[in-house]
Amino acid sequence: MKKRVAVAFTGPSNSGKTTLIEKVAKELIKNYQVAIIKNDPKDKAQFDIKGKDSYIFSQTGAEVVVTSPTRTTYFSQKEKSLDDIVQMINKFDILLVEGLKTLPLPRIAIFRNQIDESYFDCSEAIAIDDSIDLKCYTIPPSITILDLNNTEMIIEWIHHHAKEL
Repeated sequence: MKKRVAVAFTGPSNSGKTTLIEKVAKELIKNYQVAIIKNDPKDKAQFDIKGKDSYIFSQTGAEVVVTSPTRTTYFSQKEKSLDDIVQMINKFDILLVEGLKTLPLPRIAIFRNQIDESYFDCSEAIAIDDSIDLKCYTIPPSITILDLNNTEMIIEWIHHHAKEL
């Protein structure tokens, strides 16, 4: 059986999670089967409406699952565990997860303008842009700093740190 891996992305609202996942997925899909899971903690997702995250993700060519506390949009009416979703999707090489901070996956936290240090406990890397002044923060040495605008760098990190499923 082929090796399958997963990595998660987290960060405050409007930090660029969807944009980064879209860029990463578009590159990875050239050589891999990619699946995306998006968590919807406020249960407000509308599926496949232009401009919405699920629409943007589905345009990458990847299988897309939108999860929330009360439903999973993948022909299901119940919340699914990561294992359940992996079983449903089945055919993927790389799984990209937006949110779901409690899942035991390697995680990249995304920040623009300011860093929320509370994400350090659940992240192995942070992706930032020029709007962040690193001199204003104490980044733990265990956290890798990535360039939010360097998709190749982020994909390289994923290849080395994603968790095998």
